Amino acid sequence: MSREGRAGAVSERAFPLPAAKAARITGAFLDTKKEHRIALFLDFENLVTNTGFTAANFDLQPAMDRLLERGKVVFRRAYCDWSRFKEAKGNLHEFGVELIDVPPSTRSGKNGADMRLVIDALELCYAREHIDTFAIASGDSDFCPLAYKLRENGRQLIGLAVKEATSPLFVKACDEFIYLRPRTRAEKDKEKRAHEHEEGSRGRKHAKGHGAGERQGKEQANAPKGKAETQKAEVPESVVEVVQRLLARTTGSLNPSAIKEAIVRKEPDFDERDHGFSSFAKLLAALEQEGLLKRVQQGRQWYVVGPESAPEPQPRGRGARVQEEEDEEEVYPDPVDDF
Repeated sequence: MSREGRAGAVSERAFPLPAAKAARITGAFLDTKKEHRIALFLDFENLVTNTGFTAANFDLQPAMDRLLERGKVVFRRAYCDWSRFKEAKGNLHEFGVELIDVPPSTRSGKNGADMRLVIDALELCYAREHIDTFAIASGDSDFCPLAYKLRENGRQLIGLAVKEATSPLFVKACDEFIYLRPRTRAEKDKEKRAHEHEEGSRGRKHAKGHGAGERQGKEQANAPKGKAETQKAEVPESVVEVVQRLLARTTGSLNPSAIKEAIVRKEPDFDERDHGFSSFAKLLAALEQEGLLKRVQQGRQWYVVGPESAPEPQPRGRGARVQEEEDEEEVYPDPVDDF
């Protein structure tokens, strides 16, 4: 054995690494390297026909924001007869979307863009293995076979469309579904006024000090509440069923993100904000108030246990610091509130 080989063998024997700790380190390293690669396909005609959107006011930013929360959008294409939707070209080009022109091949022109989209999506699925997520912006049930084939090949599928123009069959065929909603002029004006008010309040705060901050707080307290805030929060029955089933099968604690994933698998279009909760954590708090679960904290992470489970006693002294360090090594990510 060479000198280098003997030195390596001695170092491995002298400084053994526990298997559990090595696995945690390896898993953490792999998680940092893992990032979803998303391919976005837009059936543009479907998005602007009887949906409240037009070619001129179609805004891709909200959909892009939701996708970027899940990974990196590395492929972006939109399909339609662009001679009919010229007003949308500039906006889509700003987001780096490749525009595929599909002139009508028949009198009705139906399905020409759909067929091209399906062919390109399948080709990308087989040729680019690093792309693990496909986002199909359309509410047409004709894309159900494509959804089944992509999921069969291990790809995650996200659907995007306007709720009133979406087939329930396509919603169920997706792993997750995000509803798009055109912003009204009142909402745009409100957002603009809020931005101007924020900029103005910053200037007053720097100029007048604490007094301006107090007046701003009073104005916000007296301001009328929006529709989302005044909506009565009510836990849906489907969520109760999923939580009870998960807690019945587990013998320990559950990560909130695992609960959210199980709910989305059952209802791809689930959004806690539709039920009056601004975040998933507040939905869990409501379930705790109803006595359906308990939330316990381990280190810096919150977990969920059954309502009959007692919280584990926290260690004291030096052992507490060691336990806290171990907990920090095994922290799981908090659930995404903005599904």
